[in-house]
Amino acid sequence: MAGAIASRMSFSSLKRKQPKTFTVRIATMDAEMEFSCEVKWKGKDLFDLVCRTLGLRETWFFGLQYTIKDTVAWLKMDKKVLDHDVPTEEPVTFHFLAKFYPENAEEELVQEITQHLFFLQVKKQILDEKIYCPPEASVLLASYAVQAKYGDYDPNVHKRGFLAQEELLPKRVINLYQMTPEMWEERITAWYAEHRGRARDEAEMEYLKIAQDLEMYGVNYFAIRNKKGTELLLGVDALGLHIYDPDNRLTPKISFPWNEIRNISYSDKEFTIKPLDKKIDVFKFNSSKLRVNKLMERQRLAREKQMREEAERKRDELERRLMQLKEEATMANEALMRSEETADLLAEKAQITEEEAKLLAQKAAEAEQEMQRIKATAIRTEEEKRLMEQKVLEAEMLALKMAEESERRAKEADQLKQDLQEARESERRAKQKLLEITSKSSYTQSMNSSTTALPTDLPSFNLISESLSFDFKDTDMKRLSMEIEKEKVEYMEKSKHLQEQLNELKTEIEALKLKERETALDILHNENASRGNSKHNTIKKLTLQSTKSRVAFFEEL
Repeated sequence: MAGAIASRMSFSSLKRKQPKTFTVRIATMDAEMEFSCEVKWKGKDLFDLVCRTLGLRETWFFGLQYTIKDTVAWLKMDKKVLDHDVPTEEPVTFHFLAKFYPENAEEELVQEITQHLFFLQVKKQILDEKIYCPPEASVLLASYAVQAKYGDYDPNVHKRGFLAQEELLPKRVINLYQMTPEMWEERITAWYAEHRGRARDEAEMEYLKIAQDLEMYGVNYFAIRNKKGTELLLGVDALGLHIYDPDNRLTPKISFPWNEIRNISYSDKEFTIKPLDKKIDVFKFNSSKLRVNKLMERQRLAREKQMREEAERKRDELERRLMQLKEEATMANEALMRSEETADLLAEKAQITEEEAKLLAQKAAEAEQEMQRIKATAIRTEEEKRLMEQKVLEAEMLALKMAEESERRAKEADQLKQDLQEARESERRAKQKLLEITSKSSYTQSMNSSTTALPTDLPSFNLISESLSFDFKDTDMKRLSMEIEKEKVEYMEKSKHLQEQLNELKTEIEALKLKERETALDILHNENASRGNSKHNTIKKLTLQSTKSRVAFFEEL
């Protein structure tokens, strides 16, 4: 009886100890997952679980997004999941999305899963027209999306109509021209066929490299007012803060790069921006929505955290790369020393063999002379004649043997010379390897010097590269410079060819355009293009003015 009571008490105790859970649904760009979460979990616990499930290491770009009262919000890492203003119905849904966009996708995105998620998200934003994309660029991007999905073009497989069910172009672009789906497919396929040989990840990266130059790529817009009450838009992206006219999200009126901003703070509905130059007064603007202010503040803090994590990642990568370079340098140096020793030995042996061959040739010549002298000697008796013939035969055999030995030694000398040449070639390759390592070392050192601009509280580290210092001829450096210049020329030619293709398509379909269907963004983009303005050169021009003059201009808008 007592045992049964104890058993029930133990079961009740175990039941009380089991943590309470709730169901969460995570939607990525191409899948959905459900997890059972403990009520005590913070945002970071759930976020880390999702990242582990996806095998994602470049976590600093992403976050968990939810919608509340028609407003988008992000899950805070240090706050309990259920303490957020999330819906009470289960499963609680979050979207796993990129919060921050890289300035250069090819350099900053390492993992294939990261590239793929960015590709899917940017592609959806272009199709949903959250990122403006001109018609000719839309066709080019569509061709890379097709390459990523279908692989290499095969006319026997990819026949007319194979893209009929695919969503590849923004509806705005389709409605702007008097073109049938077949006509669009024909133009997309023409470019698709040129991408032969590109793997899925390569095609997706080409897509991102084009998309990242679009004016609205990676920009988060917020409605604000300046001191005068003028309604404006604040755009926040990887490059900095940009001020826009509400009717023109393509071209900023003012820009402030992140390296000019010391601090951002807010109180109630007012934002305060402190420039890095302490001589310049702070400037302020207001937002009608407190939630927007909180979102911006969280975005700034998250951006700082991302930069810190990125800096630490680069530090670890540099340290790892340095150790690898040092190991490669040591191995290459040892190989060089072995090559030099082998070359010296072979050269010495070749010289000895060559001298032996000369000596044998000389002995063979002497034997031949002896044979001729013997033949010329008068032989009086048959016995003397027989003995003389025997001596002549022996002399001839000796001469033949000497000639064969001389030829063998000559061939051995030639072989040794060839081995010597190969050893010298090996030595040259070893030196070339050291040259390549030294070039990489220089790049590593330049990367190391750039880390001086990182946050001061990062752990300090030193890159020791004294052992990577080698002496090379000017010709080697000239050759490397020529190779770099060649790559630059090839890139420029490729860019020029791409631009020519875009212009050709634009001209081809211009006659089919319905002018009355042009949107405001279409008109603004065409005006920018006619002036030769692009995303990056516009921002560059805006930042040529002093920070002080830009702050004054903002307050007078």
